[in-house]
Amino acid sequence: MGAVDILVFVVFVVSVISIGLWKSKGEKTHSEHGAQDYFLAGRGLTWWLIGFSLIAANISTEQFVGMSGKAADWLGMAIASYEWMAAITLVVVAFLFLPTFLKSGIYTIPEFLEYRYNTFARTVMALCTMVILVGVPTASVIYSGAKVITGNFQGVAPFGIDLGDITVGCWIIGVLSAVYVFAGGLKACAWADLIQGTALVLGGVVIAAFAFSVLADRDPQELIQTARNQEVTAESLQNAGPIQRFWDLNKGPLPDGKTHMVRDIKDKEIPWTALLIGLWIPNFFYWGLNQYITQRTLGSRSLAEGQRGIVFAAFLKLIIPFIVVIPGILAYNLFQGQLKHDAVNRNALLLSSDVPDLYVSLSDTMKPDRDQVRNKNFVTRIEENLNRGRTPTKPFVYKFDAMFANLHPQDAAAVTAYNLRQLDGKLTVDAAPGEDASPQALADFSQELVGVVSERAADKLSTETLVALDYDNAFPTLIRELLPIGQGIKGFVLAAIFGAVISSIAAMLNSASTIFAMDIYRKLRTGASQYELVTVGRVCVVAFVLIAILIAPSLGHPRFGGIFTFIQEFQGFISSGILAIFLFGVLVHRAPRYVGTVGLLLNPVLYGIFKFSPQIPGLKSIGVLQTIATWSFLDRMALCFGLIMAVLSVMTLVRPLAKPVELPVNPKMDMTTSRGAKAFGAVVILLTLVLYVIFW
Repeated sequence: MGAVDILVFVVFVVSVISIGLWKSKGEKTHSEHGAQDYFLAGRGLTWWLIGFSLIAANISTEQFVGMSGKAADWLGMAIASYEWMAAITLVVVAFLFLPTFLKSGIYTIPEFLEYRYNTFARTVMALCTMVILVGVPTASVIYSGAKVITGNFQGVAPFGIDLGDITVGCWIIGVLSAVYVFAGGLKACAWADLIQGTALVLGGVVIAAFAFSVLADRDPQELIQTARNQEVTAESLQNAGPIQRFWDLNKGPLPDGKTHMVRDIKDKEIPWTALLIGLWIPNFFYWGLNQYITQRTLGSRSLAEGQRGIVFAAFLKLIIPFIVVIPGILAYNLFQGQLKHDAVNRNALLLSSDVPDLYVSLSDTMKPDRDQVRNKNFVTRIEENLNRGRTPTKPFVYKFDAMFANLHPQDAAAVTAYNLRQLDGKLTVDAAPGEDASPQALADFSQELVGVVSERAADKLSTETLVALDYDNAFPTLIRELLPIGQGIKGFVLAAIFGAVISSIAAMLNSASTIFAMDIYRKLRTGASQYELVTVGRVCVVAFVLIAILIAPSLGHPRFGGIFTFIQEFQGFISSGILAIFLFGVLVHRAPRYVGTVGLLLNPVLYGIFKFSPQIPGLKSIGVLQTIATWSFLDRMALCFGLIMAVLSVMTLVRPLAKPVELPVNPKMDMTTSRGAKAFGAVVILLTLVLYVIFW
């Protein structure tokens, strides 16, 4: 980055944090409303603060790195379902969940479970939410944010601090995020989110504009190499505009085409069946029951303000795929070579650490180019791995796909031979590929071998993945390759993304600390003062950010299958059960109190069985479980949700409550519904359906 870019970056970040802290100065944490001021911004948030804060807390590098990476990979536009279905979800949340939550005057989502069910349900959800919040999304956003920022600071080391190192990036992002949430609470987050949410959308528009500009000027002979449409030719691209080029390159039939929202039932991430049930579960859990999102709406000045803010956020969700997903697809069209080089670095770190002898024997195409400045950090770490010569406790078996085998046919054969050597005395396989095996045959064998190892020899062998392209680097590559240096544009875009990262992490830290203070600490120490609760919350912010920072660097490992998938699948252990018991709590007034406990405990058991049955002794022989284990995680979540709903229904029919539970009422909350929000919500739903028709 140039001096002007660095100046813009620093001024923007410092200004946003300062404004957030300044706006939160009026909080009276020593007063009788101290916890309400700190954790819920004094219940005084207006609709525009709520709307932008919801988007800024949500749209972070989880989307810019994870979602654009999935778009660059085979999913294409299908990954946009997380955004466009969220628009409909938000409208439903505004008029189904929000009135109940605001009327009861709760601080946290788990608190509602105690009023509707019992203390045990509240405690279980609080502990699960807090642990997963810190260990999964918070750590993931820190990692993905560091990945974006460090990719543009390779070789920069002021005061001996290597800004290109992912671990250093994690510490910088984590510490800055904790600073203003520690001091200012939710109000500081909300005001910072207002600025960062606006800048984030503008930054995404800038990236998309530059990407289409480059696409318009790119040689058709280069572009045709990335076509997912067999009918397109270099001649047809010659006179086409940028939008037409994008469409022609990517509109091919499934499974290769990237402009489809509806994919085959066998798709391993978003089959069309997931659009019926599975994808709605994480959406409703995230937007309606996830503390770090709903905390913004719980701080609403009134029900009408909250509903307007949520519907405004729903409209903004319709825009996000155009500045995140489509640029991700363009990264594949424009910079496939750079994604290949990034994959080489990633694979080299993995192999040099786990199997240095194999790494040394591979060709130069599997090793970083030492002459490139941006590879300096990778080369140093690889040399450290080779000098250390670590011997893994269990031998590794590697899998790869056909693209990897075609790019590195000689090395794919060498890895296959290595895999077979590791099986000696541990596992017997049939039909090993011969010396003249095709790249496709080598890839198929590696995939099958890893599956067999996972089922039959997981206690003796470890498995890893080698990638052809580092799709998680799609968006960082766009920033690095597209934005001019020294004009301030790159500094602004990086600052906007950096600010979004800080917003999301601050929101997560604020909500996790709120849950601990209000759901756990206050239950253990019933006489705690308001200021004591705020102090406990601040201590938690420090503790939680340190935990997340320590976890974050390890998430770059290929075993996580991409940062976005990692986040979504991990939450499958709790989201179906939580959504089920909340739906019963809000809609089924005579559901017995103990269904809350059953739903919470049943979900992780079911999901764990469905996901890990191939590795569980005694379950390996059950064919139906083996089939379910191959489903996409969204379909597994749908199955869990259906089973839990069935169990809760039976329990309610057998022992219904004699009379509905009376929830507490917050008399100070204006519960008048917004008619304007209802009308605009209907418009948002209609626009969503139109987008699905266009990209069907």
